[in-house]
Amino acid sequence: MKTKEPIILTVDGEPVIASVPIGDMETVALSTHPQFPALIEQSRARQKAEGGISSAEMRRRLGLTPAAHNG
Repeated sequence: MKTKEPIILTVDGEPVIASVPIGDMETVALSTHPQFPALIEQSRARQKAEGGISSAEMRRRLGLTPAAHNG
């Protein structure tokens, strides 16, 4: 069976399991790693304390072409 919608398993009318489509196994493995939440929180704290860089600057650093602007 191939579906893009989540499948919810219920017991006595109460949801107990949600099965959702997986984009790729690497994402699933990373997001379920025990250290992942701490890494995300560390990144958020650093971003809040030090600020970040614009997408234009990131594209420049990676040698990518500037993003097209719609409008």
